[in-house]
Amino acid sequence: MALSWKHHTLIQALISRGPLKEREFYSIFTGVTGRNPGTVKKIFDKYLLEINKELSYVHFELKACRDQYDGQVCYGVVNNVSDDQSKLGTKYSVPQIAFFKGIIEAIAQDEAAQGCISGFDALNIRLENQISSEASSSQQQVPAAFKNFSMTQKEKTLDELVRDKWLCRTREGNIGLGIRSLLDLRSWFRNSDVPPCEVCNEAGVKADVCPSEGCAVRIHKYCLKQLLSQRDDKRCSGCGKQWPLGKVTKAEAVEEAMNEEEENETQATGPKSKRRRQHRSHEDPTSASQASLASTSGANGRRVTRSTAHLR
Repeated sequence: MALSWKHHTLIQALISRGPLKEREFYSIFTGVTGRNPGTVKKIFDKYLLEINKELSYVHFELKACRDQYDGQVCYGVVNNVSDDQSKLGTKYSVPQIAFFKGIIEAIAQDEAAQGCISGFDALNIRLENQISSEASSSQQQVPAAFKNFSMTQKEKTLDELVRDKWLCRTREGNIGLGIRSLLDLRSWFRNSDVPPCEVCNEAGVKADVCPSEGCAVRIHKYCLKQLLSQRDDKRCSGCGKQWPLGKVTKAEAVEEAMNEEEENETQATGPKSKRRRQHRSHEDPTSASQASLASTSGANGRRVTRSTAHLR
């Protein structure tokens, strides 16, 4: 079936604004369809199924994932193509892409799974390390553009990547992965052997790591809280030892679960006007950022998302 204007509005909202938190996307869905996803989950799922059926013809997909830094569900449109053509048309230069790739690798390859690196480490990423092994074996010289990529250019690129949601800044001021990277680079995480979370099987970029020597099992903190609210005993599937709960108590986990239930009830009954006003006043100014590495237009958004396909 052909998509209606309602379907197209939902797609355009994600392309023009970039990935959205679940609450924001639900609000848009309610405004467009007059239905609240909290009470009509089947209708909401049907809309997504119909959208993805059509998007599959152009190798795009509407996906949801959790932000590993705050545990909130996000929705976004991602590109499923990985070819040379998808690397073209980006607003980012070759040195900027190499810089971004170096940051992503440094964060993903951290055995402690902290999910971030310091701003100092990010700015000191060496672009020449991104030259392929084939080029290195042929003793190809480092491109001048890489050598001349100054610290000021790196700082500006960091700001752009954060604004476009490819990267983020943590509360401590470190550099982490943006929600766009978590959505669009899933296959790259798998191919790069980033250990998955024991519970949800998503890449454990920011997660708690089993402290037992030689055990690489990881669990996202929000997944650990969910487990803890369901049972008292949690043993590591890798080494069989008791999982260290740290500061996460069962009372905290149960309290969070109750808060989530209350939020779901609020969504089911419809948001209050006061809450809507508060939400608008605290809205992240980057929520209207570009949906891709190219520009704010829908067509360019499609091209840009593909620009990171070479990381997959």
